[in-house]
Amino acid sequence: MINKRSVEKLLTSKTYTPMVLKELYKHFKIKTKPEKQKLRKILSELISEGKIYKDNKGKYRAVKDNLAIGTLEFTRHGTLAFVWTESGEEIAIPAEKVGNAMHKDKVLVEIIGKWYDLPEGRVVKVIERGLKKIVGTFQPRGRFAFIIPDDPKIQYDFYVPVEYFNNAKPGVKVVAEIVKYPTPTRNPVAKVIEVLGYSDDPATDFPTVIVKHDLPVEFPESVLKEAAKISDKVSEKDLKGRKDFRNEIIVTIDGPDAKDFDDAVNVKKLKNGNYLLGVHIADVSYYVKENTELDKEAFKRGTSVYLVDRVIPMLPFKLSHGVCSLVQGEDRLVMSLIMEIDKEGNVVDFEVSPGVIRSYRRLIYDDVNALFAGDEEATKKIGDLKEHLLLMKELKDILRNARRKRGAILDIEGGEVKIILDEKGHTIDIIPRTRGESEVIIEEFMIKANETIAEIFHNFDLPFVYRVHEQPDPDTILQLKNYLSALGIDLKLPKKIQPMILQQLLEKTEGHPLRSSIERLLVRSMKRAIYSPTNIGHFGLASYAYTHFTSPIRRYPDLVVHRLIRNFLKTKGKISKKQIKELNEKLKKIAIHCSKRERTADEAEWDYVALKKIDYISRHIGDVFDVVVTSVTKFGLFVEIIDKYISGLIHVSTMDDYYKYDEEKGILIGTKKGKIYKIGDKIKAKVVNADKTRMQIDFEIVDENNKQSET
Repeated sequence: MINKRSVEKLLTSKTYTPMVLKELYKHFKIKTKPEKQKLRKILSELISEGKIYKDNKGKYRAVKDNLAIGTLEFTRHGTLAFVWTESGEEIAIPAEKVGNAMHKDKVLVEIIGKWYDLPEGRVVKVIERGLKKIVGTFQPRGRFAFIIPDDPKIQYDFYVPVEYFNNAKPGVKVVAEIVKYPTPTRNPVAKVIEVLGYSDDPATDFPTVIVKHDLPVEFPESVLKEAAKISDKVSEKDLKGRKDFRNEIIVTIDGPDAKDFDDAVNVKKLKNGNYLLGVHIADVSYYVKENTELDKEAFKRGTSVYLVDRVIPMLPFKLSHGVCSLVQGEDRLVMSLIMEIDKEGNVVDFEVSPGVIRSYRRLIYDDVNALFAGDEEATKKIGDLKEHLLLMKELKDILRNARRKRGAILDIEGGEVKIILDEKGHTIDIIPRTRGESEVIIEEFMIKANETIAEIFHNFDLPFVYRVHEQPDPDTILQLKNYLSALGIDLKLPKKIQPMILQQLLEKTEGHPLRSSIERLLVRSMKRAIYSPTNIGHFGLASYAYTHFTSPIRRYPDLVVHRLIRNFLKTKGKISKKQIKELNEKLKKIAIHCSKRERTADEAEWDYVALKKIDYISRHIGDVFDVVVTSVTKFGLFVEIIDKYISGLIHVSTMDDYYKYDEEKGILIGTKKGKIYKIGDKIKAKVVNADKTRMQIDFEIVDENNKQSET
C-alpha cells in the first residue's frame, strides 16, 4: 500500500524524473479505484503543504530551494503583493511580476532577489484560483457591462456579456461568479448571480462583507447533524472526574448583547491574606472531538466573526449559545483554573482541572460599573454581590499594578465605537466605547489565566500554541517618533524599545485631542500578535509566556489549548519524542492557519464598521463638524470627526489657497495667505461626499466666520 511518506520521498528525490498522474499509477503499480483515489488525495495534500506542484504539462514536480508555494495578497493600492507560504514565510511580489495571478490565488513563486528584509519573487504559475465570486458595482457599456469590484485589492474590472446581466440595473451592487480568469490580453469574465441593491441600502452591507472576505455563513448539514446529537443538558456521566464548583458564587460579566458566555469567575480572600481566583472556561473540547465534522468546520472557520448587528459563529448555535455557554442557573462543564495570588500579584500556587459550575448570576458591565459608582438602581439590582465584586476590584488593582511595574502597555482604548442602528440597519449614532472597572476586571483575570496556562507548557518544554507578539521594527517606531515630534511631543527612545516606554507615552498624552490617533499609530507601529508553537513572549503585555485559553467557543486555538491541557493532565506531561515531533508539526499548521483566519475576521469587522460609518455620514452631507487633522500629505489633509472616529480627506484642490507641502516639517503652507496646516489642528469641516464603494469620505474646510450651524 502506498503512503504519503513514500510518495513524498519519490517526488523530492534527486533521481526523480517528473511524471504525470498515469505514470505515477504505473510506478506505484496502482490499479484499483480506491488506490487511485488515495494517491490523488496524497498529491493534493503535498500541493497544499507547498512541497510539490503540478506544472503546465500536468507533471508533478518538487518545490526546490528557489521556489515556494503560497497565497497571493495584494496591498490596498495594488502596487505590491505578498505571498504567504504554508510555513509562514512572507515573499514580496511587485505588481508587474504577478503575471495573471489575482488576489487570494495560490501561486508558485520563484525567488529572484531581495525586497528590503524580505525575499522578492515573481509568480511562475497559478496553482489554484482563490476567488470564485466577487461583489461590486454593475456598470453597463452598451451591449456589455463591467463590474467594478468593491475590494481595491482586486486589480481587474470584470467583463459581463449581455447574457450574464441577470436583470441588473446600472449602478446596483451585485454578487458575480467568475466565469473566466484573466489572460495577458483579456479581462476576467463574470456572471451576475445576485442583485443586492443600491449601495446606500444597508441591506447590501452584510452580503458585501461576506463575499469580499469569503466568510462561511451556513453550517454544512453534516456539522448540524453532529451537533444535534449532543445533549442540551449535563448528565451524571458527564461529571465523572470533574471538580464540583456548583455551590460556589461564580458569575459571568459581559456586555448587554452577549449570547455566548465563555468565561465565569470567582474570588475569595484567604486567611494568609492572599486571593484565590477561579477562572472557569467553557469545556468545549469535551463536546468537540478531534477530526469530527464539528472540529473540521471549527478549524476551517478559525474564529467567530463579530459584526455590528450579528455574529458568524465558529460553532453552531446549539453549542455556542447552548450547552457550552455558561448561562445563569444551568449546570455547565468547564476547564477550571484556580490560582492563589499574593499581594504583589504573583501566582504562588495553582490547579487546573475539568469542573462543573452553575453560574450564580449573569452580570452586565454597565450595571457593575454603576454599582462601583454608588448608583442606587444598580445597588438594588445586584447589591447582594457587592462584597464579591469589590473583592474582584481589589484583586484587579493588584494585578494591574503588577503589570504596570513590569512595563506592560495598559491604556490602549483602540478608538472603538458602539454603532447604533435603526430597524432598517441605518446608523443613527456612533458613540466612543470606554472601558469601566468591570471590563478591566475581566481583562486582568483573563490575562493572568492565559499567562499561567502558557507558563505550565513553557516550563515543561511541551508542544503548545502560544500567543506571541514580536518587538516593533525600529523603522516603524521612528515614524511614531516623527509623528509625535510634529505634535510637539518629545519621545526619547532607546535602541532596544521596551513596552514601558510606550506606556509612558500613553500616560503623557492622556487628554490630548489626537489621543485616539496616537493610540492607533502606536498599534500600527507594533507587529500583529499571532499564534505560534515557538514562544518568543508577548511584547505588548510584557509577558514571557502567553496563550489564548479563555475563549474556546469563539477561537479555535483556545479549543486546541484545552485539548493540550486535557492530554497534559492525563499523561502528566510525559510524551515520546516521536509524539513531540508530530505534535509540533501539527500545531505549527494550526497556528499559521488560525493567524490568517483571525486577520480575515478582523478585516471583515473593520470593513463592516467602515460601511456603517459611511452610512451615517452620508445622511449628514452638507453638515459641519469639528474635526482634527490626523495626517498631512501633499494632496491634502486627513481629518477625523472628534468622538465619532470617522475619517476623511480634505483635498488640497478644495482649499482656499495654493498650498505647498513642506515634507521635512510635515505641514501645508499657503503661498498667498501664509496659512499653515499641521497635525493636531482643530478645524471646522463640511461633509461633501461619502462613497461606500470606494470607502471614502470627502470634507471641505469651512471658514471660521461662516454662519453655518455646527452639528
